[in-house]
Amino acid sequence: MKRVVNTNIRFDLNREDDRKAYEYLRHMDRTKFKSYTRAVVAALNDFFSRQGKMQADPFLETREKEDRFLRQVLDTIKDGINESMSTIQLTVPAPPVQPEEKPDDSGTDQENYEIAEAFLKDMGL
Repeated sequence: MKRVVNTNIRFDLNREDDRKAYEYLRHMDRTKFKSYTRAVVAALNDFFSRQGKMQADPFLETREKEDRFLRQVLDTIKDGINESMSTIQLTVPAPPVQPEEKPDDSGTDQENYEIAEAFLKDMGL
C-alpha cells in the first residue's frame, strides 16, 4: 500500500531566502533530481541531518572548513610543483675545466716594472 502525503510550499518572492530557494528549484540539475519533490526531500534530509551532527559536534563546521582550506593549499602547491618541474631543464653540471699551465715567458717582475716605468716616462707621466 502506497502512502503519499501532499503538501504545498509557497515562496514569497519579495523575501530574499524564498526567492533564492525558488531559483535553486527552477535551475536544478534535472539529471540529478527528477522532480521538485526529489530535490526538496534531499535538501531537507541533508539540512536536518547536518543540524543533528552540528549539535553533537559544534566544531564540525570549523574542521570541515579547515580541511577544505588545507586541500586547496595542498592542491595549489602540487600544481605549482608540477608546473615548475615542467619548465625546469635538469642538466648535469660539466666537470670543472682545469686551466692549462703556460710557461711564463713574460720576464721577471723587475723587467716588467722597468718596461712599465719606461712607458710612463715616454708618455710624460
